[in-house]
Amino acid sequence: MRETDFALHLTGFLSKYLPAQRNLSANTITSYRDAFKLFLIFCETEKKRNVDRIRLMDISRELVAEYLLWLEEKRGCGISTRNQRLAALRSFFHYVSTSAPETMLICQKILNIPMKKSSKQIMSYFSPEGLHLLLEQPDTSTRQGRRDHALLVLLYDSAARVQELADLCVRDVRLENPATVLLQGKGRKSRIVPITSKTLSILKQYFNEKGWIGKTEALDFPVFMNSRQFNLSRAGIAHILTKYVEAARRINGALIPKSVSPHSLRHSKAIHLLRSGVPLIYIRDFLGHVSVTTTEIYARVDAEERRKALECAYEIPSQDLIPDWEAANGLMDWLTDFCR
Repeated sequence: MRETDFALHLTGFLSKYLPAQRNLSANTITSYRDAFKLFLIFCETEKKRNVDRIRLMDISRELVAEYLLWLEEKRGCGISTRNQRLAALRSFFHYVSTSAPETMLICQKILNIPMKKSSKQIMSYFSPEGLHLLLEQPDTSTRQGRRDHALLVLLYDSAARVQELADLCVRDVRLENPATVLLQGKGRKSRIVPITSKTLSILKQYFNEKGWIGKTEALDFPVFMNSRQFNLSRAGIAHILTKYVEAARRINGALIPKSVSPHSLRHSKAIHLLRSGVPLIYIRDFLGHVSVTTTEIYARVDAEERRKALECAYEIPSQDLIPDWEAANGLMDWLTDFCR
């Protein structure tokens, strides 16, 4: 069977353009691949098309719009997921438009499909008291409990993204002073972040129990493994966190945020650093943000919390104290008396 132009371009996009020219990580490429797998599933199941024969000219703006609607209504995807799938398609058609200019009109129609606006979610983070309660939940008398405790402590103290923690190897952890961890972030960017002496002590005990200290053969082992001795996945780390969040909520639900994910610990660290007086530019480097503009979200959140605290602390003057301008002789007299 002859290869269609769509299959030809998609192969080049995923296997050459993204890894070689864009230098994107394996996780990002996997996300792009999944977007196209879902698109082909939609074409096959909903449109009854043979996916091996789909051509670029068969992919219309209307077809993509129906695919996006299918993601939301049939698969139950949220707006952010819908926009991620659309971003993958737009990136592909941008690539096609430069490698095959004769398809420019087809590509431009897809590129003009707008992202869907969504309401901003409230940032979820722990108070110091809530964080302390959470970290008390793992049973450190068991091996699994000690692993989970070390995982949660490091996830917070390093402000690592969940994938960064999942990819962490023994060689990436420096147990000598100054203690640091090397995190592999988005876009293949790495950063070294310091960890506190308390976290260092916990990690030393954990590494010593594993028998990793001083053994070169252990350098490439994942720091946090599952029962099959493979590195924990993002879903596995989220499951561990959820288990202890629910345990903490049963003790004192008021201290636990309504919605918690592994990223909540990253948010918590950033907020706590900001409230400790650490400048935003240092927090930017600590979190691995490209621009301090991204980091400013934490300053805005903290400013909102301060505003709420001020409103609770100070009584707002009663509206009864404001004179009624209709009772005065005129608007000018009311304005004159207003600030007396």
